[in-house]
Amino acid sequence: MSTNRYHRAVMFAASLAWFQLFAEKRRLMAAVAGVGIAAILMLMQLGIRDALFDSGVLHYSQLRADLVMVSSQYVMLVQSGNFSRRRLYQALGQEGVAGVTPLYLSLAPWMNPQKLSERNIMIIGFEPQAQPFKMPDALSNQSKIQVPDVVLFDQASRPEFGQVAQVLQRDGKVKTEVAGHQVEVGGVFTLGTSFGADGTIIASDATFLRIFPLRQPGVIELGLIQLKPNADIAAVRAALERSLPDDVKVLTHAELIQTEKNYWDANTPIGFVMLMTLLIGFIVGAVILYQILYTDVTDHLDEFATLKAMGYANGHLFLVVLFQAVILAMLSYPLAWLTSAAAYAVTHQATKLPIAMTPGRTLLIFMLTIAMCGISGSLAMLRLRSADPAEVF
Repeated sequence: MSTNRYHRAVMFAASLAWFQLFAEKRRLMAAVAGVGIAAILMLMQLGIRDALFDSGVLHYSQLRADLVMVSSQYVMLVQSGNFSRRRLYQALGQEGVAGVTPLYLSLAPWMNPQKLSERNIMIIGFEPQAQPFKMPDALSNQSKIQVPDVVLFDQASRPEFGQVAQVLQRDGKVKTEVAGHQVEVGGVFTLGTSFGADGTIIASDATFLRIFPLRQPGVIELGLIQLKPNADIAAVRAALERSLPDDVKVLTHAELIQTEKNYWDANTPIGFVMLMTLLIGFIVGAVILYQILYTDVTDHLDEFATLKAMGYANGHLFLVVLFQAVILAMLSYPLAWLTSAAAYAVTHQATKLPIAMTPGRTLLIFMLTIAMCGISGSLAMLRLRSADPAEVF
């Protein structure tokens, strides 16, 4: 087929697909609704799945570290195990290491200062002069934790912890208890919730140990290692692994984040369930669209048979149905995207999970929607392939 004939065939197929779709307004609306619902399901399931992984590494993503030392028994954030902080100070002797920061991590009951109810909160303790986090508001308020029993509260924590930020802004101070120990909130920062921690407070190492008096001061959960500007991360990590006992592991910052994601993906059913529901949404949309396109092809079988009798091959007619599928995807996806974006905002407000629309997810689900429509159109074309113009007339 020459280029001009090919272009004419494509334009004819596109025009016929457009007019055929809009000739039946009710059928068009049903098809758009079916494809849109499937796209919404896929966007929501993938968004929640990504929020699971993002929330799981939320604390780690804000760490200022090139390498991180963890216990050899490390599983995840709230099952991190612990090790002697002497191991971390041993790393200071390695060439390329600029500094280290020990971190204490633990969950403890926080008393809601208004309702006096208790809920576990994540406590992170460290030396007040250290700067383990990237969060600007945590850095600006960090000097306040030098005072004993003063903590910083994550204002993005779940509302069950109380109206801490609002009361602090109004009254200038908030007092409550953590694990039965009285503390005062000296400031706030913004981090967010995760599937492992519904809220977070930051304290000095001294305050942390006052909250947990039975804890051994020399035992920590994480060790942050900062390297010199031109140090080779892989080489320093390998040297530390060789020189340190096997009761600790040294990971890059990226490896720590990936380890946490792998835990949620491989050891919990949530990731698998979300992928299965995404697949179900894809199948449901494909079936709905197939039924609509199949009915449309059947209703216009005489017209298609006439085109075949005029010399149009099955390939030409396939383009008509394929263009219908693509047009339906183009009409449905913007509304599905807007609906999902609004649902993301409601979900974030209700759960504080880091769920938001991303360009990558937008493109991925759009391509899946196109593929879904293309598969449905291809299956609907089987009705045309079996039609013989001589039998129709």
